Amino acid sequence: MSDSDTTKTERALVVVAHPDDVDFGAAGTIAGWTDEGIEVTYLLCTAGDAGGFDPAVARTDIAGIRQDEQRAAAKEVGVVDVRFLDYPDGQLVASFDLRRDISRVIRQVRPQRLVMQSPEINWERLGASHPDHRAAGEATLCAVYPDARNPFTHTSLLQDENLDAWSVHDVWVMAAGASGGANRWVDVTGTFDRKVEALRRHVSQTAHMDDLEGMLRGWLGANAVAGGLPEGRLAESFKVIAVP
Repeated sequence: MSDSDTTKTERALVVVAHPDDVDFGAAGTIAGWTDEGIEVTYLLCTAGDAGGFDPAVARTDIAGIRQDEQRAAAKEVGVVDVRFLDYPDGQLVASFDLRRDISRVIRQVRPQRLVMQSPEINWERLGASHPDHRAAGEATLCAVYPDARNPFTHTSLLQDENLDAWSVHDVWVMAAGASGGANRWVDVTGTFDRKVEALRRHVSQTAHMDDLEGMLRGWLGANAVAGGLPEGRLAESFKVIAVP
C-alpha cells in the first residue's frame, strides 16, 4: 500500500507508553511527515517515572525530567503538541479508562493516521515487547476500533465534552521487522540525523549508551535490507493497516 492509496493525511496521532518510545520507533518517519506539512501530536500514556539510570537523581524528579526530554525530542522532528496521560510507568494495563482517555484525544485531534505500538509479543526483540508497550498497543487499537468512532461508547465524551465520534483511516504499528509482519519500510536516510538528535535529548535514557548512532544504524540498515531498499539506506518499518 502506498501513500497514494490512503486518504489525504493532514493530521497524525502517535500513541506510545513511554517517553523515547516514539523516537526509537518512528522519529525519522515523523520528521519526514512534518516536513510535508502533516500536523503530528504525541500522546504518552505514562511520564516514564520508572525510567532513568542515574541513582543520584531523585525518583520524584524523573517524571518531570522525562516529560521535558520528550518535548525537546519532539521539537527536533517538528512536533510541538505533546500530551501525557500520567498513568504509572510499569503498571499500564489496557483498561476501559485508558481506552477512554486515548479515545478522547483521538476525538480532539481527529487524525487520519495513527501510529501505535504492537499489542503482540515480538519473540525476536523482547525489548520492543515491554508489557507497557503491549498494553498501550491493545488500548490504542481498541480506541481506534471501535471506541473513538462509536458515539455510544464512552458516552461522556460526547455528552459532557462535546467530542464527536471520529474514525481513523489507517494505523501504523511500530517495531514491525520482517518477522513482525512489516509491510511498509520508510527510507529515513535523510532524516536519520534528526532521529539521533531526538534520542540524544532523552539524556536520562541514552547518555550511558556508548554508540547510540551505531546501534541505530545497525537496526535501520537491517530494516532497509528487509524492505529491499538500495544498499546503504536506512529505514523504519511498520505494519500499516487500513481501518475498515
